[in-house]
This record gives sequence, C-alpha cells and structure tokens, in this order.
Amino acid sequence: MAHTGITPLDTLAAAARGCTLCAAALPLGPRPVFRVSPTARLLVISQAPGTKVHASGLPFDDASGDRLRGWMGIGRATFYDATKIAFLPMGFCYPGRLPNGGDAPPRPECAPAWHGKFLALLPAAELILLVGGYAQRRYLGKGSMTAHVQSGAGERFMPLPHPSWRTTGWETKNPWFADKVLPRLRAEIARLTYP
Repeated sequence: MAHTGITPLDTLAAAARGCTLCAAALPLGPRPVFRVSPTARLLVISQAPGTKVHASGLPFDDASGDRLRGWMGIGRATFYDATKIAFLPMGFCYPGRLPNGGDAPPRPECAPAWHGKFLALLPAAELILLVGGYAQRRYLGKGSMTAHVQSGAGERFMPLPHPSWRTTGWETKNPWFADKVLPRLRAEIARLTYP
C-alpha cells in the first residue's frame, strides 16, 4: 500500500476542524480556528476566537493580535509561519457575548476533548505561551493572572495577560511586565523562530 503522506497530526486536525461537540451553544455555528505543525517550536494557547477571527479563520487576526505581536517583537510573516508557531485556543470556536458586552468564556467542552491529543503530537513545541486566565488555570492551576505572569511559570510555560485593550490599564499598574517579562519573551521568540 502506497504511503499517502497523511500523518496522525493531519488526521487529528481534520477531525477537530469538523468538530460539532458544542454546535448548539455557538451563536455563529462551529468554525474551529487553530493552527498546528509538527515543526512549530512555539505554541500559543489562548482564549477563543472573537468575531473577526471567526470571519477570517486566522488566529489573532484582530487588534489583540497586533498587541500580542508587539509584545513578542515579531511581524505577521513570522507570527503566521505555521512551521514555527502553532495556535491552540482553549475554545476553538467563537463562544458568543456576555450580557455586559464582553466575550463569553471559551466553551468548556473544547480543551478537554482536544488539547491532550494535540499536545501529544506536537513534540517540537519547546515553549507554550499561556495567554490569558483560562489557559493559565488549565495548565498552571488556580491563582490570579497577575501572579501567574509574575511567576514566569518555569521553562515550558510562559504566562501572559490577554492582549486586549482592557490590558492597557493592567500594564500601567504593573511596569515589571514591560521591564522584566517582555525582554525574556522577545529573547525566547527570537531563539525559537530564528530561521
């Protein structure tokens, strides 16, 4: 039998793209947005797509992505180079809005159903950015987002705040983020994405 070139990661990604696990709860229907590659040395685990990302199908294709890229010190070409950076949100699909106007939490079914399977097939991922409180609680346990970001969380995980406009005030109150965390983040990003 001829080898088709389809890997277990390809098979898993196809299954995840067809996921309808929580379809009934999604206001815009399922459209899983994630990106995986066996060669990516950096993995970004974030919250869930917003409406712009739902429309484009591209992770962080919005203002929060601009801020995250600024923190990382890279442009769109490197950020979207799938051979270097993978994206695995806590919820793959847009979860809707809360009554107060903010985004609803990532659907709770998603990460338990998919993350373990994907992580087992991403052996090159040396560093995992845990962007926002949802990702941090799953992988680091209880604790405030500020405490997680301040801790640095070791060699494999690097916690970051969610890069939404709401973080502007937090950054002002926590100057250590720009002074200590961002230089380390940029050095790691440069090391992991250099040619």
